[in-house]
Amino acid sequence: MPNPADQPEQPQRPGPGAVLSATRFSVLDRSRTREGRPDAEALRDTVALAREAERLGFHRFWVSEHHGVPGVAGSAPTVLAAAVAAATRTIRVGTGGVMLPNHQPLVVAEQFGVLESLFPGRIDMGLGRSVGFTDGVRRALGRDKEVAEDFSAQLDELLGWFGGTSPTGVHARPATSPSGAIAVPPFVLAMGEGASIAARAGLPMVIGDLRSRERMLRGIDTYRAGFRPSAWASEPYVVISGTVAVAATTEEARRILVPEAWSMAYSRTHGTFPPLPPADRVESRTMTAKERGFYESGLVGQLAGTADEVAHELETVVKETGAQEVLVTTSTYDRTALLDSYQRLAGLFRAG
Repeated sequence: MPNPADQPEQPQRPGPGAVLSATRFSVLDRSRTREGRPDAEALRDTVALAREAERLGFHRFWVSEHHGVPGVAGSAPTVLAAAVAAATRTIRVGTGGVMLPNHQPLVVAEQFGVLESLFPGRIDMGLGRSVGFTDGVRRALGRDKEVAEDFSAQLDELLGWFGGTSPTGVHARPATSPSGAIAVPPFVLAMGEGASIAARAGLPMVIGDLRSRERMLRGIDTYRAGFRPSAWASEPYVVISGTVAVAATTEEARRILVPEAWSMAYSRTHGTFPPLPPADRVESRTMTAKERGFYESGLVGQLAGTADEVAHELETVVKETGAQEVLVTTSTYDRTALLDSYQRLAGLFRAG
């Protein structure tokens, strides 16, 4: 089994005024497609953003898994993670996450074993339990919703491949080899029962979103209360995730949120998740009452504003949750505004 030293470090808890500089900040990019732009561009944008995130001092850069979604180009996270790792040098690279119910655990272990062999000491294995976005996608994958209920057993099987403990007598190579097991830090994306599963397995947990503060705190409490030390982590490690938008003015920061808020509203009223439109097109369109309700709720509670405003909100949520890390998941149509937001955010945690 991997050495416990491979688990995420526990940053020292800071005193007042030093919270952000003592908290790790990372990026999850979902390779969101944009209206009028090819899907391939979204993937290239992800790789370019990873380079910028590394330059700015972010700790990790993760990519996601979505199948058959018009608004997301990232369908093969381990493939995209390999491209990101090849284009960067020091930032940790991983998945947020591989949806384990969609795959055989042996294959997942082999994929991450290859990644860690090619990019040693830089690979993370974020794992989720979602199964497809629509009934059609689930049928195409040969999975149904109920398979997610087996996530805990699938997780145990996957970790067993890294320890060479499969009862089949088969070894996942190169996850295990004659020279020993490969250590790829696993993380559980906590949705529903995810907090309890992460606690029982003794794994770091990623939980969102930042708008549902009470629900997030309940999940974190459940995780910490039930945590069992393991070979992967000796104590709880909490990563909170969500949208963070920083700009010169509050209004400019809010406009960063507009395309994603509209896409979410559209998905909830039309059943499909579309590419991101420009903010001005969203703001000028006529919406039904139902669309308007979902759209406006998507703009409420996000961490968006000037650097001072966002710093205050981030300090508050980090103190409330005791999180060691913040995983930022912001998407928008305007790539210039997105890059500027990440630059301003980096200025907050690098200021100390």
